[in-house]
Amino acid sequence: MTDFSQTRALFHLPDSITYLDGNSLGPLPLAARDRVARMMGEEWGNMLIGGWNQAGWYTQPRRVGDRIAGLIGAGPGQVVMGDTLSIKVYQALSAALSLRPERRVILSDSGNFPSDLYVAQGIARSRDADLRVVAPGEVAGMIGPEVAVLMLTEVDYRTGRRHDMAALTARAHENGVLTLWDLAHSAGAVDVDLLGVGADFAVGCTYKYLNGGPGAPAFIWVNPRHAERAQPSLQGWMGHAAPFDFDRDYQPAAGIERMRVGTPPVIALTALDAALDVWDGVDMAALRARSITLGQRFIAGVEARCPQLELHSPRDPARRGSQVSFRHASAFAVMQALIANGVIGDFRAPDVLRFGFAPLYNGIEDVDRAVDTLAMVLGSAMWQRAEFHRRGDVT
Repeated sequence: MTDFSQTRALFHLPDSITYLDGNSLGPLPLAARDRVARMMGEEWGNMLIGGWNQAGWYTQPRRVGDRIAGLIGAGPGQVVMGDTLSIKVYQALSAALSLRPERRVILSDSGNFPSDLYVAQGIARSRDADLRVVAPGEVAGMIGPEVAVLMLTEVDYRTGRRHDMAALTARAHENGVLTLWDLAHSAGAVDVDLLGVGADFAVGCTYKYLNGGPGAPAFIWVNPRHAERAQPSLQGWMGHAAPFDFDRDYQPAAGIERMRVGTPPVIALTALDAALDVWDGVDMAALRARSITLGQRFIAGVEARCPQLELHSPRDPARRGSQVSFRHASAFAVMQALIANGVIGDFRAPDVLRFGFAPLYNGIEDVDRAVDTLAMVLGSAMWQRAEFHRRGDVT
């Protein structure tokens, strides 16, 4: 059984802060700070350009990808790191569309992260395809023989609603449709089994529940049955079969390696690699059970003491990820007042208070303090103060 008091001790968590925003940015793993300092001094500092071979920088995207593979139900050699999540969405979606050239419809839902939809809009425009966006509950009924790709974020970033990946993938395949799953709010938060459900493509970021740090690189997975046929439209130097031959014409590398684009972010990958050490020995079933316990306790506490708030997440924990959202007409100001009192969650427009639960470092005491503080902020009308209504560049 995983001892979550031990995993909590592996993070830098500022005194007097209750941090419930790991679904936006995970806190600093202590090992990452030390590992990056060592890499910069011993590798970059002393090896200079020799670090690409001597320190294995060039193979980092594969090695770190293998570590993430174990958290998402993928196999060795099937995941590669690099670039941003939007770029990986672009690569996966364009490759999937090319595998279904006779079809022109991309199906997604209104709970998908806007950036994914922006990427899909651009691809649809350039390929004369049709992006259809429906309500989350309508997705299954809209899967038909005209659809090329079903593109969904498994866990809705606003509500925490969780799609049934197995059922939707099966329905898609019955209709000859390929699936692309965004695991940004799934990896490290819920049990994912990509090979088990037979998904086709998956992508995800690593700065949320995987604690890789701000701007940490994204990952991409391609089912082995597609790996040698998938052709990324965004073709880069590192995805070439022989990058250091400097051929003028692109020849895709074998398998997932072709999904590499540019030079890997070595410092960021070093931080992520250290962050993934925290997961060694973590039982995902125990983590998920703990997540449900925390979420249910939070919902019960808030509903008992904060009647001004409306639950915006599924009540059934099996139907949501590791976050809970409530609605309030002045959610932004309420959240700013909460943060000022040492409880950090986040706000999503137009009226959502969002709280993430990461059992690696969150416990019952965090839930109870968050409920107490939220009740105080609402009961005292503290959120009405002018300073809590001023918005910065990032909300």
